[in-house]
Amino acid sequence: MMKIQKMRCDHTIDFAAEELKKYLRMMMPEGGDVAIQVAPDAGDGFRLGLLEDFSLPSEAEDPLLDDVVHIEAGPDGGILAGSNPRSVLFAVYRFLRLNGCRFLYPGIDGEFIPVVERLQAVSYHKLADMRFRGHCNEGSESQTCMLETIDFYAKQEINVYMLEFRIPFGYYNAYYAHTDNEKNRPPEPVSETQVLQWKRQCETEIAKRGMMFHDIGHGWTADPFGFHTGDNSGWASGKYQLTEKQASYLALRDGKRELYKNRPNWTNLCYSNEEVQRIMAQAVVEYAEHHQNVDYLHVWLADMYNNHCECEACRKMRPSDWYLAIMNRIDRLLTEKGLKTRIVFIAYVDTLFAPEKITIENPKRFSLLYAPIFRSYLSSINKESKIPAPGEYVRNAWKKPTTAEENFAHLQEWRKSWTGSCITYEYHFWRTQFYELGGVELARRIYEDVRGLKEMGLEGFIEDGSQRSFFPNGFAIYTYAEVLVNSQISFEELKEDYFSHIYGEDWQKVVSFLEDMGKAFDFGYLFGEKSIHPEVSKRLNPAMVKSLDRAPEIAAALRSIAAEHKTSPTRPQTVSYRLLQHHAAYCDGLSAIMKEKAVGNNYKASEMAKEFLEDFGRRELEIERYYDHGLAAYAIQTMMITYTDYVYVD
Repeated sequence: MMKIQKMRCDHTIDFAAEELKKYLRMMMPEGGDVAIQVAPDAGDGFRLGLLEDFSLPSEAEDPLLDDVVHIEAGPDGGILAGSNPRSVLFAVYRFLRLNGCRFLYPGIDGEFIPVVERLQAVSYHKLADMRFRGHCNEGSESQTCMLETIDFYAKQEINVYMLEFRIPFGYYNAYYAHTDNEKNRPPEPVSETQVLQWKRQCETEIAKRGMMFHDIGHGWTADPFGFHTGDNSGWASGKYQLTEKQASYLALRDGKRELYKNRPNWTNLCYSNEEVQRIMAQAVVEYAEHHQNVDYLHVWLADMYNNHCECEACRKMRPSDWYLAIMNRIDRLLTEKGLKTRIVFIAYVDTLFAPEKITIENPKRFSLLYAPIFRSYLSSINKESKIPAPGEYVRNAWKKPTTAEENFAHLQEWRKSWTGSCITYEYHFWRTQFYELGGVELARRIYEDVRGLKEMGLEGFIEDGSQRSFFPNGFAIYTYAEVLVNSQISFEELKEDYFSHIYGEDWQKVVSFLEDMGKAFDFGYLFGEKSIHPEVSKRLNPAMVKSLDRAPEIAAALRSIAAEHKTSPTRPQTVSYRLLQHHAAYCDGLSAIMKEKAVGNNYKASEMAKEFLEDFGRRELEIERYYDHGLAAYAIQTMMITYTDYVYVD
């Protein structure tokens, strides 16, 4: 009988042992049971523990943050160790992967577990190249997908999971109310209480795996001041009866203090106001005190730009200066209470512009989150990139930096006064994933982004994206996770590894079709950067019609090869080929819409988009583990935005 010997008692190491047992029994179904026990002095079996339990060296600067995985094991057992309990779990998953297992999608259907007679010997030692490797919830989310994604990301050695908002009702409601698919799926209303319970369940699953828990983000400029953000997380427009006191907290704009477009979460405050600073700081500290399971508490400002306070006092400093003044206040209160909660502040929209006067007083408590939401995803940066001077800050009238280089210029300004921890917050799996119809080019961009930003000194990534970013496959996610651990791995190696497991012997044919599909739609065109008259429409380009005409032909080839593999040898392959069939239908429909958009028939394109989303929505229930219909609808609706009713005539 195989044995798993735990060197110490720890809930994450306990879970690691159970995971190892489960998969060993699946790999050797006739091999008998696997015993688990605590045995600090054991010299046989699979021994699970920290590096220090085995007197092994560690490159970790901070053992709680840095993941070092060490494996020296063979058929009958050996050492599976890590720099912290989470890393021990990662050692288990890495050992399984090096013995042929693959975790290709969330859920049971995404697991490839080979049957073997004997395990292979593995010798492996690696400090993950990026300290922070994370994901933040976004899109329309179900609790089933949330729980499966937490489990899946741990298997990919993702060590950070962020849950945005105090109560992420907006994300859950988008799914359960089926707001973008009501004609096909009747609403299933859920309450804020239910969502809060689900958030706590997610927190427990995150903790079980030892992942670092990042919390909240937006909401601090609304909830503490009596502006409810539960319904659609404060993004929804509503009628609010403001008291005179509440109005005094709001940013003064155009001579008025009012909610920006009646949306609490879009509204900035009068940050020079002493009472605003006090209320906001106190709310953060009270939350930290009552939620000490939070490793990193994100404190962000409003989710909109060019709407900061124009009062005489606020004009004396940039928004980033007032922001850091509040951060310092939070730190002093946390210190008084003896709380070790780490705080994350963000370079985002207006606060992309670095402070000029205020600096962080206690850098050890803080991390800077660089969130270049306006950047183009058509290129990456690295040490060879030419970074321009940052754009000029003009209160409520600055221009968006659009290229990756222009955005990074602002981070460089920040780093003149901030030398502490810096993480990037990216959006590959938000709308961007729906602008790249092949999926391969998006994966390459992620690969280049991670490697490039590592060169530029960033410590990690958190992706703001849907839990259902696996349409038509999960290659981009797979690439993201692996290159964060090992930035030296080759893109071609990743491509062969992933696609050969999900498509089998014909993987190269399928990938060729997917790459052709990406070229037919043109990532840059869908992203909105190839219009001949961007002032008229971001996607006005009649030359694209010829390219888009190729999409149905490629879709037919995808259907044909999927039909050939209707019966596949593994469950992940069956799932993957069925997803190809749905993807072919998606590309057919979208290509017809975009041909109208390309020639300026904007109204017709918009009407076709509505019909397409309703029609394709009939498929949602079958593929919802992999495809986020709500976020797809948002991306397509964004592509339909038109600046005038002008119709281009050749």
